[in-house]
Amino acid sequence: MLSAIISLIALPYAPNALEPVISRETIEYHYGKHLQTYVDNLNKLVVGTEFEAMPLEEIVAKSQGAIFNNAGQILNHNLYFTQFKPVTPNPSPVTPNQLPIFKAIARDFGSFEAFQTEFEQKGTTLFGSGWVWLAADKDGKLVITQEPNAGNPVTKGLKPLLTMDVWEHAYYIDYRNRRAAHLHSLWQIINWDEINRRYTE
Repeated sequence: MLSAIISLIALPYAPNALEPVISRETIEYHYGKHLQTYVDNLNKLVVGTEFEAMPLEEIVAKSQGAIFNNAGQILNHNLYFTQFKPVTPNPSPVTPNQLPIFKAIARDFGSFEAFQTEFEQKGTTLFGSGWVWLAADKDGKLVITQEPNAGNPVTKGLKPLLTMDVWEHAYYIDYRNRRAAHLHSLWQIINWDEINRRYTE
């Protein structure tokens, strides 16, 4: 029996907690099937290789080919699913406060609204499948990157903070081909305390 080195993460909320932004059905397929498949694949691929005992982020930074694709997708999805918080009735717009992440966003993008606009634009215009990321360099400067397929900013020496998945399986059940609408809706469920923790740790 194969002993897994990577396990499927536990969601920090119920499968229906993100509705109507992300439906229970999407969570069941996206998390329960797509992410589980990447976990299963990676655990088979790394057996007998130098990557077998490596932490996930190190595998992503050092691997190529099928191992990178599956490890990258696991890391990406882990960060993606754990950045959300349950929908609350009549959510109010995000009001940037004094958290370090909001100060950094204002410093590096001019305003929170300018950041949102650029982030959505880069997510909408990324051709094909992939991810759009907010990441920080070693000095704490924030950048937005477009990463095709399983790409992650760690391969560029950056710290990944926030991401939106633009693979169609992330939104097609709920939004069909309306990628831009999906990206815009996600701001309602971002857990900024978690994003700030990633930035400051």
